[in-house]
Amino acid sequence: MSENLKVAIVTGAGTGIGRGVALALLEAGYAVTFTGRRREPLEAAVHAAGDRAARALVVPADVGDPAAVKNVFEKTRQIFGRLDLLFNNAGLSAPAVPLEDLTYEQWRTVVDTNLTGAFLCTQEAFRIMKDQTPRGGRIINNGSVSAYSPRPFSAPYTSTKHGITGLTKSTSLDGRQYDIACGQIDIGNADTEMTARMAKGILQPNGTIAIEPRMATADVVRAVLYMASLPLDANVQFMTVMATKMPLIGRG
Repeated sequence: MSENLKVAIVTGAGTGIGRGVALALLEAGYAVTFTGRRREPLEAAVHAAGDRAARALVVPADVGDPAAVKNVFEKTRQIFGRLDLLFNNAGLSAPAVPLEDLTYEQWRTVVDTNLTGAFLCTQEAFRIMKDQTPRGGRIINNGSVSAYSPRPFSAPYTSTKHGITGLTKSTSLDGRQYDIACGQIDIGNADTEMTARMAKGILQPNGTIAIEPRMATADVVRAVLYMASLPLDANVQFMTVMATKMPLIGRG
Protein backbone atom coordinates (compact mmCIF):
# COMPACT_ATOMS: atom_id res chain seq x y z
CA MET A 1 0.00 0.00 0.00
CA SER A 2 1.09 3.59 -0.70
CA GLU A 3 2.60 5.51 2.22
CA ASN A 4 0.22 8.40 1.41
CA LEU A 5 -2.90 6.23 1.45
CA LYS A 6 -5.55 7.33 3.92
CA VAL A 7 -7.24 4.56 5.89
CA ALA A 8 -10.78 4.44 7.30
CA ILE A 9 -12.88 2.07 9.40
CA VAL A 10 -16.66 2.19 8.95
CA THR A 11 -18.92 0.35 11.38
CA GLY A 12 -22.31 -0.84 10.22
CA ALA A 13 -20.86 -0.86 6.72
CA GLY A 14 -23.03 -3.60 5.25
CA THR A 15 -26.20 -1.57 4.76
CA GLY A 16 -27.66 1.91 4.62
CA ILE A 17 -25.61 4.96 5.44
CA GLY A 18 -22.57 2.95 6.52
CA ARG A 19 -22.48 1.11 3.22
CA GLY A 20 -22.84 4.35 1.27
CA VAL A 21 -20.07 6.10 3.21
CA ALA A 22 -17.67 3.14 2.98
CA LEU A 23 -18.11 2.90 -0.79
CA ALA A 24 -17.74 6.66 -1.22
CA LEU A 25 -14.51 6.62 0.80
CA LEU A 26 -13.15 3.92 -1.50
CA GLU A 27 -14.08 6.09 -4.47
CA ALA A 28 -12.30 9.02 -2.81
CA GLY A 29 -9.10 6.99 -2.62
CA TYR A 30 -9.19 5.63 0.92
CA ALA A 31 -8.43 2.11 2.01
CA VAL A 32 -11.49 1.04 4.00
CA THR A 33 -12.24 -1.62 6.59
CA PHE A 34 -15.88 -2.66 6.33
CA THR A 35 -17.18 -3.99 9.63
CA GLY A 36 -20.58 -5.08 10.90
CA ARG A 37 -22.30 -8.08 12.45
CA ARG A 38 -22.95 -10.07 9.26
CA ARG A 39 -20.31 -11.05 6.73
CA GLU A 40 -22.66 -11.46 3.75
CA PRO A 41 -23.79 -7.81 3.39
CA LEU A 42 -20.23 -6.61 4.03
CA GLU A 43 -18.89 -8.78 1.22
CA ALA A 44 -21.75 -7.71 -1.06
CA ALA A 45 -20.88 -4.06 -0.40
CA VAL A 46 -17.22 -4.63 -1.21
CA HIS A 47 -18.18 -6.51 -4.38
CA ALA A 48 -20.14 -3.44 -5.47
CA ALA A 49 -16.91 -1.43 -5.32
CA GLY A 50 -15.51 -3.18 -8.40
CA ASP A 51 -11.77 -2.59 -8.89
CA ARG A 52 -11.65 -0.44 -5.75
CA ALA A 53 -12.28 -3.58 -3.68
CA ALA A 54 -8.50 -4.11 -3.70
CA ARG A 55 -8.36 -1.36 -1.05
CA ALA A 56 -11.13 -2.91 1.07
CA LEU A 57 -10.93 -5.21 4.06
CA VAL A 58 -13.91 -7.11 5.52
CA VAL A 59 -13.79 -7.85 9.25
CA PRO A 60 -17.15 -8.92 10.74
CA ALA A 61 -17.62 -7.87 14.36
CA ASP A 62 -20.17 -7.06 17.03
CA VAL A 63 -19.07 -3.59 18.16
CA GLY A 64 -20.39 -4.31 21.64
CA ASP A 65 -17.76 -7.04 22.07
CA PRO A 66 -14.39 -5.60 23.24
CA ALA A 67 -12.35 -8.51 21.82
CA ALA A 68 -14.07 -8.30 18.44
CA VAL A 69 -13.50 -4.54 18.25
CA LYS A 70 -9.83 -4.94 19.14
CA ASN A 71 -9.51 -7.49 16.33
CA VAL A 72 -11.00 -5.06 13.76
CA PHE A 73 -8.51 -2.33 14.61
CA GLU A 74 -5.53 -4.64 14.90
CA LYS A 75 -6.23 -6.20 11.49
CA THR A 76 -6.63 -2.74 9.98
CA ARG A 77 -3.29 -1.65 11.41
CA GLN A 78 -1.58 -4.83 10.26
CA ILE A 79 -2.91 -4.62 6.68
CA PHE A 80 -2.93 -0.86 6.06
CA GLY A 81 -0.39 0.40 8.59
CA ARG A 82 -2.38 3.27 10.09
CA LEU A 83 -5.85 4.77 10.69
CA ASP A 84 -6.97 8.22 9.57
CA LEU A 85 -10.75 8.06 9.93
CA LEU A 86 -13.29 6.20 12.05
CA PHE A 87 -16.99 6.51 11.24
CA ASN A 88 -18.92 5.26 14.28
CA ASN A 89 -22.12 4.41 12.45
CA ALA A 90 -23.35 1.05 13.77
CA GLY A 91 -26.70 1.36 15.49
CA LEU A 92 -30.04 -0.29 16.11
CA SER A 93 -33.30 0.43 17.89
CA ALA A 94 -35.66 -1.43 20.20
CA PRO A 95 -39.32 -2.18 19.38
CA ALA A 96 -41.54 0.91 19.54
CA VAL A 97 -43.42 -0.06 22.70
CA PRO A 98 -44.27 1.90 25.86
CA LEU A 99 -41.24 2.51 28.06
CA GLU A 100 -42.61 0.39 30.87
CA ASP A 101 -42.97 -2.62 28.54
CA LEU A 102 -39.34 -2.69 27.39
CA THR A 103 -37.31 -5.61 28.64
CA TYR A 104 -33.88 -5.27 30.18
CA GLU A 105 -32.47 -7.31 27.29
CA GLN A 106 -33.95 -4.90 24.72
CA TRP A 107 -32.49 -1.92 26.56
CA ARG A 108 -29.11 -3.54 26.97
CA THR A 109 -28.84 -4.60 23.31
CA VAL A 110 -29.34 -1.02 22.10
CA VAL A 111 -26.95 0.46 24.67
CA ASP A 112 -24.25 -2.13 23.93
CA THR A 113 -24.34 -1.43 20.19
CA ASN A 114 -25.08 2.28 19.93
CA LEU A 115 -23.11 3.70 22.86
CA THR A 116 -20.71 1.11 24.26
CA GLY A 117 -19.77 0.07 20.72
CA ALA A 118 -18.91 3.65 19.75
CA PHE A 119 -16.84 4.03 22.92
CA LEU A 120 -14.91 0.80 22.33
CA CYS A 121 -14.14 1.78 18.73
CA THR A 122 -13.10 5.27 19.80
CA GLN A 123 -10.78 3.82 22.42
CA GLU A 124 -9.05 1.58 19.88
CA ALA A 125 -8.84 4.42 17.36
CA PHE A 126 -7.07 6.58 19.97
CA ARG A 127 -4.51 3.86 20.59
CA ILE A 128 -3.56 3.78 16.92
CA MET A 129 -3.93 7.47 16.02
CA LYS A 130 -1.86 8.91 18.85
CA ASP A 131 1.15 6.68 18.15
CA GLN A 132 1.31 6.73 14.35
CA THR A 133 3.33 8.99 12.06
CA PRO A 134 1.99 11.42 11.01
CA ARG A 135 0.07 11.53 14.27
CA GLY A 136 -3.67 12.00 14.67
CA GLY A 137 -6.85 11.31 12.77
CA ARG A 138 -10.57 12.01 12.71
CA ILE A 139 -13.58 10.34 14.33
CA ILE A 140 -17.10 11.01 13.06
CA ASN A 141 -20.02 9.82 15.17
CA ASN A 142 -23.50 9.15 13.77
CA GLY A 143 -25.63 10.88 16.36
CA SER A 144 -29.12 11.13 14.77
CA VAL A 145 -31.62 13.93 15.36
CA SER A 146 -32.73 11.75 18.27
CA ALA A 147 -29.64 13.13 20.02
CA TYR A 148 -31.79 16.14 20.91
CA SER A 149 -35.41 15.34 20.05
CA PRO A 150 -37.06 11.98 20.86
CA ARG A 151 -39.80 10.10 19.10
CA PRO A 152 -42.57 8.41 21.07
CA PHE A 153 -41.57 5.03 22.51
CA SER A 154 -37.84 5.44 21.77
CA ALA A 155 -36.21 5.56 25.20
CA PRO A 156 -33.26 3.22 24.51
CA TYR A 157 -32.36 4.70 21.11
CA THR A 158 -32.83 8.31 22.23
CA SER A 159 -30.84 7.77 25.42
CA THR A 160 -27.90 6.30 23.52
CA LYS A 161 -27.92 9.11 20.98
CA HIS A 162 -27.88 11.71 23.74
CA GLY A 163 -24.96 9.72 25.14
CA ILE A 164 -23.19 9.89 21.78
CA THR A 165 -23.25 13.69 22.04
CA GLY A 166 -21.42 13.46 25.36
CA LEU A 167 -18.96 10.98 23.88
CA THR A 168 -18.35 13.32 20.93
CA LYS A 169 -17.56 16.24 23.21
CA SER A 170 -15.31 14.17 25.47
CA THR A 171 -13.51 12.68 22.47
CA SER A 172 -12.93 16.15 21.01
CA LEU A 173 -11.48 17.38 24.29
CA ASP A 174 -9.36 14.34 25.12
CA GLY A 175 -8.16 13.99 21.52
CA ARG A 176 -6.72 17.50 21.21
CA GLN A 177 -3.34 16.57 22.63
CA TYR A 178 -3.02 13.78 20.04
CA ASP A 179 -4.25 15.77 16.99
CA ILE A 180 -7.46 13.71 16.94
CA ALA A 181 -10.53 15.62 15.75
CA CYS A 182 -14.05 14.42 16.48
CA GLY A 183 -17.38 15.58 15.09
CA GLN A 184 -20.97 14.37 15.04
CA ILE A 185 -23.48 14.17 12.22
CA ASP A 186 -27.12 14.16 13.33
CA ILE A 187 -29.14 12.55 10.58
CA GLY A 188 -32.89 12.80 9.99
CA ASN A 189 -34.97 10.53 7.79
CA ALA A 190 -32.67 9.06 5.13
CA ASP A 191 -34.14 6.51 2.73
CA THR A 192 -32.67 3.41 4.39
CA GLU A 193 -34.30 0.18 5.57
CA MET A 194 -34.46 1.60 9.10
CA THR A 195 -36.79 4.41 7.98
CA ALA A 196 -38.95 2.45 5.53
CA ARG A 197 -41.87 2.65 7.97
CA MET A 198 -41.83 6.46 7.67
CA ALA A 199 -43.19 6.17 4.14
CA LYS A 200 -46.24 4.25 5.41
CA GLY A 201 -46.94 6.50 8.37
CA ILE A 202 -45.46 6.68 11.85
CA LEU A 203 -46.72 7.70 15.28
CA GLN A 204 -46.40 11.41 16.06
CA PRO A 205 -46.14 12.98 19.53
CA ASN A 206 -49.77 14.14 19.35
CA GLY A 207 -50.98 10.58 18.81
CA THR A 208 -51.67 10.85 15.09
CA ILE A 209 -50.08 8.74 12.36
CA ALA A 210 -48.33 10.69 9.60
CA ILE A 211 -46.16 9.93 6.59
CA GLU A 212 -42.78 11.65 6.95
CA PRO A 213 -40.57 12.85 4.08
CA ARG A 214 -37.21 11.16 3.61
CA MET A 215 -34.02 12.32 1.91
CA ALA A 216 -31.61 10.44 -0.31
CA THR A 217 -28.89 8.52 1.48
CA ALA A 218 -26.45 9.94 -1.07
CA ASP A 219 -26.99 13.41 0.41
CA VAL A 220 -26.00 12.13 3.85
CA VAL A 221 -22.93 10.45 2.36
CA ARG A 222 -21.80 13.73 0.82
CA ALA A 223 -22.13 15.44 4.21
CA VAL A 224 -19.99 12.80 5.93
CA LEU A 225 -17.35 13.01 3.21
CA TYR A 226 -17.22 16.79 3.60
CA MET A 227 -16.54 16.37 7.33
CA ALA A 228 -13.86 13.81 6.53
CA SER A 229 -12.22 16.04 3.91
CA LEU A 230 -11.19 18.81 6.30
CA PRO A 231 -7.60 19.14 7.52
CA LEU A 232 -7.11 18.13 11.14
CA ASP A 233 -6.84 21.73 12.26
CA ALA A 234 -10.48 22.29 11.21
CA ASN A 235 -13.52 20.38 12.42
CA VAL A 236 -17.28 20.20 11.94
CA GLN A 237 -18.23 19.72 15.58
CA PHE A 238 -21.93 19.10 14.93
CA MET A 239 -23.91 18.93 11.70
CA THR A 240 -27.62 18.22 11.23
CA VAL A 241 -28.78 16.94 7.85
CA MET A 242 -32.46 16.11 7.35
CA ALA A 243 -35.28 16.07 4.85
CA THR A 244 -36.36 19.70 4.42
CA LYS A 245 -40.01 18.96 5.25
CA MET A 246 -39.37 16.44 8.02
CA PRO A 247 -41.54 17.37 11.03
CA LEU A 248 -38.64 17.79 13.44
CA ILE A 249 -38.67 21.53 14.03
CA GLY A 250 -41.68 22.06 16.26
CA ARG A 251 -41.95 18.36 17.14
CA GLY A 252 -44.17 17.80 20.15
